[in-house]
Parts: sequence; structure tokens; C-alpha cells
Amino acid sequence: MATIITDLKEKFRRGNICLQLIYINVAVFVLVTVVGVLLQLFNYLPDRWFSWLELPASLSRFAIQPWSLLTYMFMHAGLMHILFNMLWLYWFGNLFLQFFSAKHLRGIYVLGGICGGLLYMVAYNIFPYFQPMIEGSFLLGASAAVLAIVAATAYREANYPVQLFLFGSIRLKYLALIVIGMDLLFLTSSNAGGHISHLGGALAGLWFAASLGKGTDITAWINRALDALGGLFSPRFRKPKMKIHYGNNRQQDYDYNARKKKQSEEIDRILDKLKKSGYESLTADEKKSLFDASRR
Repeated sequence: MATIITDLKEKFRRGNICLQLIYINVAVFVLVTVVGVLLQLFNYLPDRWFSWLELPASLSRFAIQPWSLLTYMFMHAGLMHILFNMLWLYWFGNLFLQFFSAKHLRGIYVLGGICGGLLYMVAYNIFPYFQPMIEGSFLLGASAAVLAIVAATAYREANYPVQLFLFGSIRLKYLALIVIGMDLLFLTSSNAGGHISHLGGALAGLWFAASLGKGTDITAWINRALDALGGLFSPRFRKPKMKIHYGNNRQQDYDYNARKKKQSEEIDRILDKLKKSGYESLTADEKKSLFDASRR
């Protein structure tokens, strides 16, 4: 058992952000399922407890469980629910990483979930159709977060071909439009809350991709918060004391460090441009610099 846990930890550490999000969702699903079985064995209703992790449509209920705006996007109602969400996350998450960074994926997952949840609560409290359902309605699932990833990728690479079983090749923009169109058609279905949250997630994805194209990363504040939170649980190492050299070589060391810092900053700039605009956007000098850096 200890070996299995160690292997899972190692795979989680070595996996990309897409795989790590899948691991987190599956781990939460397994934990919630096991706890639910134990509660039923003692004649407790699991839904009564798990609703504190799901997003309520009621604003008064949300006021006493605001954390649910984050936790709901890692909760799932059943095996098929999490299976399809994780398949979409795997396919489009890895496609997303071809055009954006890992931190962008992490940030847009959270932003899509937040925007989907907020639109869900707003819609249920504005439209009279949903008034009788507010008190007993809760939202759960990663669908809004995944739709944000799909929409952002479709905006960035609209004509990218996607192979669908039985349907053949279809451009990504058309697939995104079909999915969003289906959500619009089923706004008054039994899963109205889910479809509304999908639209919120898709809008977040479009907002992210459009803003990033103009040089603004709207997920930066999310990543800063997550990095700060992660820093609280990571081990702290004492920085080694700086070694200071005296004598005739001091100026040479300063010049060398300055050159290395300038080269590093230039490579970071080129890599950022590569992620945003692709390899063909690089100038001949930038391509040469990137090639030379890869050989060091």
C-alpha cells in the first residue's frame, strides 16, 4: 500500500498540470465516495454533509459557505459525470498546453469554475422561472472549468482540426460553437444549472484568450494566490550565504553575472513570445538565440 501511494505521488509530481488536475479531481471523488459509504452504514445522509462543498443557488446559503465557489468544481455526482469531465479535461487540457503555459491552464481552470458558478447563482436569482428551485438547487462538477479551457483554445486556434469518433475531422471553433449552442438550447432543462455554468465558463475562456492577446493575463492574480498558498505548505530551505570575492577578479565577476542575467532575461522573453504567438513569429536572431541556449 505504501508503495502504491509513493508511486502515485511520484506520478503526480512528474505529471503536467493537466494530469495533476485530473489526479486531484479523482482523489476528491474517491474520498467523497468512501466517506459517503461510511456515512450510509451509520444511517447518515451523505448529501446533507456534501452539500457544504457544493455551490448553492441560494444567496443566503452561499453567505455561510462561500468556500463552495471553489470546492464545487472538484465535486462530481457519479462515475459517468467525472469520467466525461476528465476525458474532456485530458483532451483539451493537453491541446491548450500547446498554445499556452501550465500556469495559464491552472489559472483558467479556477477562473472558469468561478465565473460559471457566479453566472449560475445570478441566473437562478434573477429569472422567475428558477425561483421555486432556488432553495434545493446545488451545483457541482468541473464542467464550467473545462469549458473555459475549450473556449480559450478555440479562440486561440479556431481552425485547429479535431478528430471525432464517427464524425471525422471538425474545426475546433465549430466544436466549441456546437457545445455552447447545446447549452443555450437546454437552459430550461432538468440540468439548467449545469448548462448555465457551462456558459459562464466558456465566457471566461474567451475573456482570458482575448485579454492575453492584448497583453493582459487575467489569471495572474489567481496564480499568485495559488503560489502563495502552496508556499505555506512547501518546506523552507535556508539560502546559502553569498560568496564574495575580493581582489582583481571582482569587476570580472560582476561583468560576467550581468551578462548571464541579460541573456537569461532575453531567453525568457523569447520563450514567452513563443508560447503566445508560435515559433513562426520569432525573428531570425531570436531563433538563433533560442537554438544557442538549447545547446548550452
